[in-house]
Amino acid sequence: MTELLSIEQALARVLARARPLPAETVPIEAAAGRMLAEDVASHVDLPPFASSAMDGYAVRAADAPGRLPIVFRIAAGVPADRPLQPGQAMAISTGGAVPVGADAVVQIEVVVEQGNELEVPDPVDSGTNVRPAGGDVRAGELVLPRGARIGAAQLGAVAAAGIAEVSVGRRPRVVVLSTGTELRAPGETLGPGQIYESNGPMLAAAFEAAGAIVERLGPVVDDEIEHRRALERGLEADVLVSSGGVSVGPHDLVRRILAELGVEEDFWGVAVRPGKPLAFGARGATLVFGLPGNPVSSLVAVELFVRPALLALQGAADPGPRYERADLAAPLRRNPRRDQLARARTAVDADGATVLEPLSGQESHMIARAAGADALVLVPAGEGELRAAESVRFLRLL
Repeated sequence: MTELLSIEQALARVLARARPLPAETVPIEAAAGRMLAEDVASHVDLPPFASSAMDGYAVRAADAPGRLPIVFRIAAGVPADRPLQPGQAMAISTGGAVPVGADAVVQIEVVVEQGNELEVPDPVDSGTNVRPAGGDVRAGELVLPRGARIGAAQLGAVAAAGIAEVSVGRRPRVVVLSTGTELRAPGETLGPGQIYESNGPMLAAAFEAAGAIVERLGPVVDDEIEHRRALERGLEADVLVSSGGVSVGPHDLVRRILAELGVEEDFWGVAVRPGKPLAFGARGATLVFGLPGNPVSSLVAVELFVRPALLALQGAADPGPRYERADLAAPLRRNPRRDQLARARTAVDADGATVLEPLSGQESHMIARAAGADALVLVPAGEGELRAAESVRFLRLL
């Protein structure tokens, strides 16, 4: 019997084949959630000019304390029409351009304005409440590196840097194929031995959240001709993900037909529970994942292997999976031979720290129980158990 790969070994094989797709240029309005294919440098200094950090008065620090005439009022976008001369002040709004000659801004709450004159009661340090030009970033300096994901904050930084378009990794096209004669669409009437098909919608949602463009096929009945037709179509995509039919039963047709269609299988089986019967391979540039039919097994395989592959195809610098650490709220028994991913719910203890509460019902078919989970706890293979209050690694479920 072939020895099962560890999670780390299987992930390394997947990522070795998940090479970035060609880049494309998109306007920044369409860049949210995408991965940068090139470094992004600022077009301008940020801020592009010395600006006021608050509402107040632009002054020369050397003139404080003292009484100063107010010679101009500066609004954001309306700069002063003259330099500030010694012994003068200018009113200024937050974000307004600090005039030439001024080196400080006194906030409005600590001064008194009377008759267009300003009384500054205390000394002021040079640079007070002034945002220097280029204090955030200089023109030509790096704003975001290649491989960074563009979220809301990153999008704001790119826009502030004067950049209208960015080069990003192409979104992978993924075909999700569900197999099984027993499967029926939600809403249909179930006959004897039939169940509702849940993997297709679940997988499509997970892949779209990872940036993929998803097409769903099936459910496909356990028929060789129907399997072959659907798999041929799926192999036209960047990634083909089948659900079910990859184990060793008489109706598990997927692996054999994929081999006949030219798919080179890299591995079958990972030492993880749930999710052991995972197949992975490729035909040309198309990655092929054969996921187990049990819904929670498929969910675990997605988080450990498929999501990282999709992010790597888009050029992510760190495709994951990204483990975090927290303490267990209750014990978890270990499996002697396989790592486990146990479903859990995150909570906050009295000290404000995140803790993990394992859920009851850890069997791989219990997708309804899994709906209450927002984390997968990694339980390393071994004897005994992980104790309550023990620090463990976990994955957040998005």
